[in-house]
Amino acid sequence: MSSRDYAELVAEAVAAPTDGWDFSWFEGRATEERPSWGYARLMGERLAAVDAALDLHTGGGEVLDLAPRLPRLMAATEGWPPNVAKASRRLAPRGVVVVASPDDAPLPFADATFELVTARHPVKAHFDEIARVLRPGGAYFAQHVGPSSVFELVEYFLGSQPEAGRRARDPQREAEEARAAGLEVVDLRAERLRVEFYDIGAVVHFLRKVIWMVPGFTVEAYEPQLRALHARIEQEGPFVAHSSRHLIEARKA
Repeated sequence: MSSRDYAELVAEAVAAPTDGWDFSWFEGRATEERPSWGYARLMGERLAAVDAALDLHTGGGEVLDLAPRLPRLMAATEGWPPNVAKASRRLAPRGVVVVASPDDAPLPFADATFELVTARHPVKAHFDEIARVLRPGGAYFAQHVGPSSVFELVEYFLGSQPEAGRRARDPQREAEEARAAGLEVVDLRAERLRVEFYDIGAVVHFLRKVIWMVPGFTVEAYEPQLRALHARIEQEGPFVAHSSRHLIEARKA
């Protein structure tokens, strides 16, 4: 709960930059439980054991940069131009080649280039392309956003969502897509995790940063709902939602 007024909280959130996947701005203003498996640590262990790897949808390179040791050949893709620039600045000193590549485009790499492909929260995993760029015996290791993630917040603004939308990103369906691409799924785990927003500024910044949650979100378009939610948080405490995450590891024969 915040002692500051609606206008001050919203103005601060609107002024905050939204590039990259650094969520430190939320410290003290929102919390999210982390999955029990510890994706960054496991990713780092796998990167240290290979000679060539690719990180998909790298954002600003923040998660990849957590790896203590990177392979000799390390590439990353990103589709949003501000993030491409940010990732390049961050990762170039570590020898990472950051490639601007639209999320739905074929991967700009030759067949069987990489021993490992990683991704944290990709927009969509195109398993045919992932299988194509993997070497025989190589692996895809990723943490995906699962179905109905933070839908309590989505539905507060947009109303009840169609069942098809609620079931999108289903881990079992994604595992079937991986198998259809010729990959063997060797690990699949899923968890739902508590998220709390302590002030309306955190809600605004989140929706500006994670733009697919409420498409076309602006403070002006949703001011009545935002003011009502601000009053609710002030009176009742944090707005609670639940994120959905799954870990998937799949190997190429």
